[in-house]
Amino acid sequence: MGQVMRRGPGRSGGLCRRLIALGLALGGSTGFAGPVPPGYAIATAHPLATEAGVEILHAGGNAFDAAVAIASTLAVVEPSGSGLGGGGFFLLHEAQTGRKIMVDAREMAPLAATPDMFLDDQGAVVQERLRAHPLAAGIPGIPAALEHLAKGYGVLGLESALAPALRHAREGFVVDAKLARYIDNRAADLLLYPASAAVFLPEGQALEAGSRLRQPDLATTLERISVFGAAGFYQGRVADDLIRAVRAAGGIWSAKDLTAYAVKERMPVILDFMDWQIVSAPPPSSGGIVLGIMFNILSGYDWNALHRTDQLHLSIEAMRRAYFDRARFIGDTDFVSVPSRGLLSRAYAQVWREGIAPKRASVSAEFPASGASAGEGRDTTHFSVIDTQGNRVAATLSINYMLGSGFVAAGTGVLLNNEMDDFVAKPGVANAYGLVGGQANAIEPGKRMLSSMSPTFLEGRDRIAVLGTPGGSRIISMVYHAIQAVIAGKTAAEVVAQPRYHHQYLPDEVQFEPGALSPGEQKLLTRRGHVLKDLGYRFGNFQTVIWDLGEHRLDAAADPRGVGSAVVGQLPVPATPALPADRVPELRLSAP
Repeated sequence: MGQVMRRGPGRSGGLCRRLIALGLALGGSTGFAGPVPPGYAIATAHPLATEAGVEILHAGGNAFDAAVAIASTLAVVEPSGSGLGGGGFFLLHEAQTGRKIMVDAREMAPLAATPDMFLDDQGAVVQERLRAHPLAAGIPGIPAALEHLAKGYGVLGLESALAPALRHAREGFVVDAKLARYIDNRAADLLLYPASAAVFLPEGQALEAGSRLRQPDLATTLERISVFGAAGFYQGRVADDLIRAVRAAGGIWSAKDLTAYAVKERMPVILDFMDWQIVSAPPPSSGGIVLGIMFNILSGYDWNALHRTDQLHLSIEAMRRAYFDRARFIGDTDFVSVPSRGLLSRAYAQVWREGIAPKRASVSAEFPASGASAGEGRDTTHFSVIDTQGNRVAATLSINYMLGSGFVAAGTGVLLNNEMDDFVAKPGVANAYGLVGGQANAIEPGKRMLSSMSPTFLEGRDRIAVLGTPGGSRIISMVYHAIQAVIAGKTAAEVVAQPRYHHQYLPDEVQFEPGALSPGEQKLLTRRGHVLKDLGYRFGNFQTVIWDLGEHRLDAAADPRGVGSAVVGQLPVPATPALPADRVPELRLSAP
């Protein structure tokens, strides 16, 4: 169950905020410093990660230092969703300049990768190679991102920011029921590799809830990163151990793969919807473009005047078309040409809108042949941070499937991802999440696989929100729902708890959580031709922070579907030297 904590008193301040209308564009800086929050707010998928962020802020760090502490701590305490052996995207906002940038730490295909590396002699996909095998692991990006954030944006330094994670790796932490369940579910895969079994299945038995998980090898790796920076992972002893372990188990990593890896700073997708500005992830994430297509389509309707059933119908049709374009056009822009400006144009949205019948569902099979591309696993993670200066971070991180490939590289404690499954192993063949894809996301050496991760900022005249979630191909639709909820004035707790529905073009069905669609809405949508599928379970693990500028108040919430926590707090007022009694000035307290 998500929890919200509130911290003690401090100082507050405020500046008038001005919003520059950017329209539909790709850009970085909005050119304003922005207001000052009344404190700080953090929401993460694990209480220890939230505490790590608070610890770093109280030590004098900023949101970017806190992001390093949170990401590295999640790598230790939530190995089901992220880790040093994975990757992700960090969306940043610098308060002083208004600059927005996306730090792309997505994994990269090894240089020896080939388009048919997961096919057998008959051309069939060998699923085992994509699930529980080091061959499924892309070159990790998180260690490089930690150094990049600390050196380029933080103020404390990498060693200080990594201290909480290092402590939890050395001293251990209590395994929660969720992690215990995931370990048990992947036990057969973990037992394939002695180093994995040693960490998660001591004496051959899966760790139970309440047991303590210590990771001394991972602590040593973190220590080397804290001393040597990213070179402590991509070079030297850790790199040698990674390559040795991967190749001994049938993988194809090389020293050149590791030394060649670098994070990339990319301009985020920035677009407008009504009186709001949406800032989200650019390729190789599909999040920003898919969200842009959806909201552009819907901008042609008088949304607030529509009946609820019509809103549902149009949302589903916008999702269908945006996910179709995702499959056709989006990939790593270092390898394929993505027509971003065309996809985000008003004229293109109008073309899509003209094909939507107001009372009748479209049929995906009638669209030109294509397929929905791959996306992160359900067990990705996300965190949101705002500091007292107004700096913001929305970060979504992943190792794809729960516990990634299940392969721990001996001597390092690093659990490797299986993100190669997010490429198209074979056109028309579904990945772990039932998705198929096209040539734009085919395997190539050094290429970054297409992603659904969508860390997002939403900015309006009176509210700013930091948004994101795991959830595979459903990530983008969940962020869509969150944006609509923030615009409607919902609280952070309401935003993360709301039931969700989803359409991804193929399969041609509306997937929904229990309670997301009322019986009456289901009847009306079915009558319009929509195929509905009640999943019978809840999905996602949304983490959000909302800054209400009108009320000068921060709000934060962790998804009740997970075990995360959120905190809203203030930093202590710096101590003032004592003065003799006859020199103590009269104090007049202003309203907070």
